[in-house]
Amino acid sequence: MAIQIIDYGTEDYDKMVRLRHSVLRKPLGLEFEPGELEKDKEGMLIGCFENDKMIGCCILTKADKYTIRLRQMAVNTGLQGKGVGRAILVFAENIARDFGYEKMIMHARKSATGFYEKLGYTISGEEFPEVTIPHFKMEKDLKKSKF
Repeated sequence: MAIQIIDYGTEDYDKMVRLRHSVLRKPLGLEFEPGELEKDKEGMLIGCFENDKMIGCCILTKADKYTIRLRQMAVNTGLQGKGVGRAILVFAENIARDFGYEKMIMHARKSATGFYEKLGYTISGEEFPEVTIPHFKMEKDLKKSKF
């Protein structure tokens, strides 16, 4: 398993979009909105590969000087629960620290909050709908916690 930063518009980025669609959108009967993927240009794109196949990914986007937002975390359905998501998140947190960020935030699907809580994230607000399903805002102080 190799985790690396990938570039927007490359073949690896196309793999990322396909994975995000199959894991995050297709099960909800949704497609990406026109122009939605343009926002990806502003983020740091992270892909996890096994051989040449992308098995997981996420995007980090600057929220403010000290806060970075985790978006579009996806792991191949058959590999969920096998440590891939944890490895990607640890990589993402380390990159965020290297760039001077002190806090990571996200909008987590309600069904995924237990995963994030095990890794030190806390819910910081009321449940809200996003992409038709319940979400919670979650956050973690990157200064205090390292794996």
